[in-house]
Amino acid sequence: MQPFTYCNPTKIIFGEGTVPQLGTEVSAFGKRALLVYGQSSIKRSGLSETVLSSLQEADLAVLEWPGVKPNPLLGHARGGVELAKREKIDVVVAVGGGSVIDEAKAIAAGAVTDRDIWDFYARAVPVEAALPILTVLTLPAAGSEMNGGTVLTNEATQEKFGFMAPPLHPRASILDPTLTYTVPPSYTAYSAVDSMTHLLEGYFTHGDFWAPIQERYVEGLLKTIMECTERILAKPDDYPARSTMMWAATLAWNGLANAGLGAIELPNHMLEHPLSGIYDLPHGAGLSVVLPAWLTFAARKEPARVAQMARNVFGVAASDEAFTAEQGIAALRGWFDKVGSPTSFAKAELPVEEIDKIADHAVRLAATWGITRYTREDIVAIYRLAAQDQPAPATSSL
Repeated sequence: MQPFTYCNPTKIIFGEGTVPQLGTEVSAFGKRALLVYGQSSIKRSGLSETVLSSLQEADLAVLEWPGVKPNPLLGHARGGVELAKREKIDVVVAVGGGSVIDEAKAIAAGAVTDRDIWDFYARAVPVEAALPILTVLTLPAAGSEMNGGTVLTNEATQEKFGFMAPPLHPRASILDPTLTYTVPPSYTAYSAVDSMTHLLEGYFTHGDFWAPIQERYVEGLLKTIMECTERILAKPDDYPARSTMMWAATLAWNGLANAGLGAIELPNHMLEHPLSGIYDLPHGAGLSVVLPAWLTFAARKEPARVAQMARNVFGVAASDEAFTAEQGIAALRGWFDKVGSPTSFAKAELPVEEIDKIADHAVRLAATWGITRYTREDIVAIYRLAAQDQPAPATSSL
């Protein structure tokens, strides 16, 4: 175990029928709230009426900022910052999935500074303060409801960057699993992939020679997420599966999985962000494209931990580490295919001929995030593996 400090200040209010508690929670942080949400789903479902009623009953003045896209855009977030400043907003309320919460965090940070919010994403300056943020989660995937992370796409440059900062932890998040009953099968699958990749980034990149707590935590959650996903796809209103999935996705990226591991890296997010930033691909769909390819690439140099996942998550029984790793990658890819998340450029309708362009974006993101172990040639090689339905062995410079 490496030395660590763990502090997660987010209050979780979990269970069916908890949304009416929102107004009481928000009123502890001010009187003027900015309600951030997506396109129109919360209007169609009636959730907006419940949210607004709760906020108004708490004597809060509410301004609305709709229109957040699944891959939230810098320009729209800047508009939210301007509104928050002009209307002297006290607190930001996000109702939606990770994209809505991520943009709400950008607005909360930008509302208390004169700096342009892209400076935070480009790592030019750190976030030192933000308006209080509260959330109502409707799509379990990103874990943004219980962490300080946020991601935005700069539509002018097609760069999709992200960062984490303690002031961006939500003060409280309401998780009602019944709000996820209408999530379509495709996004149910993408959400599972997102949560699983959050878990696997640290699992595969940490430097400890023995980390049984964190690795077993990850392995258990991976199996839980896959089991829940299959149950949900078979029966969308399966409350036990929806509730378990909702909490598992939160636990995947609230800091617990990586506490004590020391430095970790996010190579799969580095590889995926250009796909969703340039082509507006759903984030989880992009991750299911790059993750098996990255594993194939990395396992040529260090197969042991991939083999461990293969044994402990997929039950692969083989003595040879390289063969076990290969079978585990095939099992993971097969599960992604089974639930309907793409596993190659062709399946995601991505242009193979633009791999060099995509790689340039990944190289810039790697530099911003301080990921130094991948050359541009490595990154291109991984994308080329992802362009194959059945990736072939690759030589790794890891």
